[in-house]
Amino acid sequence: MSTKNVYSFGAQTADGDGKMKDVLGGKGAGLAEMSRAKLPVPPGFTVATHVCNQYFENGNKTPDSIEKECDTALALLEKRMGQKLGDPKNPLLVSVRSGAKFSMPGMMDTILNLGLNDETVKGLEAKSDNPRFAYDCYRRFIQMFGNVVLDMGKHPFDQIFEARKKQVKAKLDTDLTAQDLQAIIADYKKLVQKMTKKPFPQEARVQMTMARDAVFRSWNGDRAIVYRRMEKIPDDIGTAVNIQAMVFGNMGETCATGVGFTRNPSTGEHVFYGEFLTNAQGEDVVAGIRTPRPISELKDVLPEAYDQLREITSNLEKHYRDIQDFEFTIEDKKLYMLQTRNGKRTGPAAVNIAVDMVHEGLITKQEAILRVAPEQLDQLLHPILDPKSTSNLSELAQGLPASPGAAVGKVAFDSEAAVHMSAHAPVILVRGETTPDDIVGMEAAKGILTARGGMTSHAAVVARGMGRPCVAGAGALDINEHKHMMTVLSHGKTITVKQGEWISLNGSTGEVFVGQASTTEPDPNSGKFAEFMGWSDEFRGHFGVRANADIPRDAKAARKFGAEGIGLCRTEHMFFAEDRLPFVQAMILARDEKTRRAALLKLLPMQRSDFAGLFKAMDGFPVVIRTLDPPLHEFLPKRENLMVDTAVLPYADAAMKKDMSKRYGMPVGELKKKLPELLKRVEELHEFNPMLGHRGCRLGITYPEITEMQARAIFEAAVQVKKKGINVIPEVMIPLIGSVEELENQKKIVVGIAESVLAKAGMKDLKYMVGTMIEIPRAALTAGKVAKVAEFFSFGTNDLTQTTMGLSRDDYTKFAEDYKKDKIFKADPFAVLDQEGVGQLVKLAVDNGRAANKELEVGICGEHGGEPSSVQFCYKIGMNYVSCSPYRVPIARLAAAQAAIEGDKSETNRTA
Repeated sequence: MSTKNVYSFGAQTADGDGKMKDVLGGKGAGLAEMSRAKLPVPPGFTVATHVCNQYFENGNKTPDSIEKECDTALALLEKRMGQKLGDPKNPLLVSVRSGAKFSMPGMMDTILNLGLNDETVKGLEAKSDNPRFAYDCYRRFIQMFGNVVLDMGKHPFDQIFEARKKQVKAKLDTDLTAQDLQAIIADYKKLVQKMTKKPFPQEARVQMTMARDAVFRSWNGDRAIVYRRMEKIPDDIGTAVNIQAMVFGNMGETCATGVGFTRNPSTGEHVFYGEFLTNAQGEDVVAGIRTPRPISELKDVLPEAYDQLREITSNLEKHYRDIQDFEFTIEDKKLYMLQTRNGKRTGPAAVNIAVDMVHEGLITKQEAILRVAPEQLDQLLHPILDPKSTSNLSELAQGLPASPGAAVGKVAFDSEAAVHMSAHAPVILVRGETTPDDIVGMEAAKGILTARGGMTSHAAVVARGMGRPCVAGAGALDINEHKHMMTVLSHGKTITVKQGEWISLNGSTGEVFVGQASTTEPDPNSGKFAEFMGWSDEFRGHFGVRANADIPRDAKAARKFGAEGIGLCRTEHMFFAEDRLPFVQAMILARDEKTRRAALLKLLPMQRSDFAGLFKAMDGFPVVIRTLDPPLHEFLPKRENLMVDTAVLPYADAAMKKDMSKRYGMPVGELKKKLPELLKRVEELHEFNPMLGHRGCRLGITYPEITEMQARAIFEAAVQVKKKGINVIPEVMIPLIGSVEELENQKKIVVGIAESVLAKAGMKDLKYMVGTMIEIPRAALTAGKVAKVAEFFSFGTNDLTQTTMGLSRDDYTKFAEDYKKDKIFKADPFAVLDQEGVGQLVKLAVDNGRAANKELEVGICGEHGGEPSSVQFCYKIGMNYVSCSPYRVPIARLAAAQAAIEGDKSETNRTA
């Protein structure tokens, strides 16, 4: 940890630099770097990120030694500005802003105009010769300080402000006079006294201390915690605090403020992108209170400042070799740069920018691959609105295309409603403008719609980071959040949409429609996305990515997304089909082997057809087929329902009996005899702990004819497809083994059937493998023995996590939120592989298995196979492949490429 706590910047020099994000945070590092580059940066100082942790460790108090460093830095700032904090005649005003290592837009707090009080406001008035400006700054400061530092909330201040506007019949904030603002300030101060039992603090140095500490506290605010969880940002890195001399964009029409990007953060298009407001402060742009103007229009308003801004930001992008998100203020035609940082961007934009920058010679292919977070690819793989379906819908509004993609859902007008409704249906969060407090609702929603705000408003920036489609600034909408409805006047007709009604929005065009539109799938094999994924495949080398797919349709989708085989086909999913379930149930209800084999014989052609479809779809890529895994009772009616129906049957009328007949697939006349028999069989199969009961290989050992049928279906399908000239690579997987003897028993059956079928077809040379699913700790611990029989391992990390942690995946959801809140687990172990525990078992099994069998093929087929950090772990320990759901295949491909580029290779442990 650095011994220095406070770093000054400005006057074309800085104590730190752009590489010090760990210490200075992203904003502070950017300010230091811009100062060193001799850009017009208002001077200031940054309190380091580690001080935030010291503040909490010290009982929510900043250590005295740091106060002394702040005093020294403040004295230097005063010297550079020729002003003093709290000086009634020549007051220094500062902003106090957060700035963590990773961008967290709007999640922590900011205070502007700090240093104003009843005396300094008069000095500002005299110096600016603009009373309205001076008192507008003071009322803004009291409101922000009251909200952020005194924890009074925004609403009480808004009520006072809006009441005054109504009283004097002012339409816009700027219509209020200096006298109006003085009256508002007086009411604000009375409010502070009433709510806090203390007067508004007048001592400027005290204000600064209180504001700095409030920014530290905002690190642990609800919205910041939620955002860190969503973005996987560590909780212990803390935020820096940047205290910087104020420059003013709200002194008149020769002043402006704005935010922008060096490229379009929604699409990646190489255009100067952003927004500004004249006679405004920076918070006005991002808060969505006023809908700003496109940055291109700044050229007409303040041309010299615009040209300077273009030159500076272009150079910044070349310097950082990445898209820059910048903030600026123009005070009386003079440009000041307030921030630059690598810009948040959508998944499509991330890919497009990465590819373009390679073509422009700014970055290498390797850097391009590392620039895109694997999770961002998810945004490129989801549907867009089908134009044919929207042609039949009424257009509700046209807003700004703030974050691309399609969202179709039911309207919710507040975050609480969005969270509640999202449990039952997709939701669109609709707000006048979003605030950081809406983060939970934004996470629950499929899309976001606002009436105010622009392309760089809070809603837009956060939605892009989350990958949510967003339409902002749909100004024609009259949103009444209290009545849970919105109206719009369209072609002389008023359209009303109430909470719970369906709308569809297109975040790529800004269109909003009443009703449910249908969607179309994107094409992952064209354009820059295909080029980018081609680079990913170059770098991941021999490390394979397969898909979990049970039917040909899923297998075809997987191939479209670049899957190199099927890593898991769950044969039981085929048994649940309506036309097969009666035969499965007949097989289960059979009391002898002969009857059971007769039922299985009817299932054989169905399974054979399924497997043939998978082999055709994969054409030359391996297909791992798991033999029957779940307990048999899952294919039968629920025990509780059967008990009720059996008891009710003697009293049931004709209609009820007809329903039962349909439900159980038996004639009404046979219900009296067969229903009790069915209940008896279900009672026999009932288990106290089905997950650890009679399932997996245990079924095949008890009923070898099931394994025989499935093996015959697999190899007869392989022969059938091979005869059509399609290359077939079957890999048969035995589930849930705990000992090598279980695998030996089942492998003997599979090999016997395979040799018989292949010999009969004259295809003895057809290559196949028999392996096992490692999902029991004992199998992992005895992997050396198992590998002498198994030709491949596939880790079923869903069950391995359950059995290793003693944690039911289904029951964990009941207390997951408590574990998340108290940080018991770093992440949901069923979403992100527990590398410290379960991961060590996996690594042990890989190492011991390979030591016993150098040709052993190793993969993973649990849900973790598509989670980026888990994929990288699998790469590091030397697996051959991962397998995941079809739509996560590109994510796994990119994660593997990143692991290879970062040098986490185990090539000596991985066979080609």
